[in-house]
Parts: sequence; C-alpha cells; structure tokens
Amino acid sequence: MPALNRVQLIGRLGRDPEVRFTSTGKKVTNFSLAVDHRWRGNDGELKEATDWFQIVAWGRLGEICSQYLGKGRLVYIEGRLQTQRYEQQGETRYFTRVIADQMQMLDRPAEEEEAVEEEEEEPPIE
Repeated sequence: MPALNRVQLIGRLGRDPEVRFTSTGKKVTNFSLAVDHRWRGNDGELKEATDWFQIVAWGRLGEICSQYLGKGRLVYIEGRLQTQRYEQQGETRYFTRVIADQMQMLDRPAEEEEAVEEEEEEPPIE
C-alpha cells in the first residue's frame, strides 16, 4: 500500500537557526517557523492565527540554513512530519516536527533590500 508523508510550509523564522552536533558528530540545525493564516469570522471581522512548527535540517541543508537564514526571514520549507514521544513525570508526551528536505528563501536580507533601494533612486534632474 502506498504511503505519503509530505508537508509544504511558507512562513517566517521565529528565531535564528541553532546548530548542534549529535554524539556521532553529525551536524543538525533547528529553528522555528511561524505560518500565519487569515479568515473572515461569522461576524465579518478579519481574524488571524499563527501556527508554529519546529524545523530540523540535517547535513548540508542545515549548514545552508544556519549560514543564510535569520529571525524574520520568509522561507519555503518542504519535508516530512516526524512524531516522537518521551516520558515526563510518568506521563507520555508527544511532539511533532518537520524534517526539512528542501528550503528556498523567499525574501532578501534587510542589508540587500537597502542596497537595492539605494540603487533604484533616480539622480536629481539639473
């Protein structure tokens, strides 16, 4: 029987990526992603909510994320969901995270946007 575990998200980083190493020396990068959604309520008022996702990127993708991404950056993430469980004070708890396979930056860093704006200014007419 075929199976599919795929998730696609567009959102903004909630914090700068954090790089760690496993006990075997593999590099792993973690960050949070905020995905907003808006809708009109029954009263016609515009409502907004934010869903938060924990993103994990391994290897070269993790290196790229740690190098180029920062808090507030708009990105596209594609990957799969992974649910893990753990015991805390005798209770079983679950958490789900996204294991990233692909990442695409959808905006420019603030420094680049400022440089582009400066270049676009027209010289004064004399």
